[in-house]
Amino acid sequence: MQEGIFQEGIFTATEYREPALEPGMPYQGPIETLIGTFSEESEAIAAARLEWKAFRQGDSHDVAWWIVRRRGEDLARWIAESRSSVERVLDLTSNELVEIEA
Repeated sequence: MQEGIFQEGIFTATEYREPALEPGMPYQGPIETLIGTFSEESEAIAAARLEWKAFRQGDSHDVAWWIVRRRGEDLARWIAESRSSVERVLDLTSNELVEIEA
């Protein structure tokens, strides 16, 4: 394991977007965009939530989702997706994502 990969207090907010496909277009996979790196989890969630809500207000046909996690971890702390008003947060006692209504 690399030194410093689990730095305390470092959270990333990331957007993943799959562009809407026109007939005959090949699937390219999701486009990953880093929204930012934050010292507090709540700041990362607020930034991702802002992007999520703005996207849902638009008229895009893309599929998108937003994830907040601690740098170096695979398990998301918060997740939302473009076709749902439900947010999911990590329950630290069970390590499961729990739905909350936005």
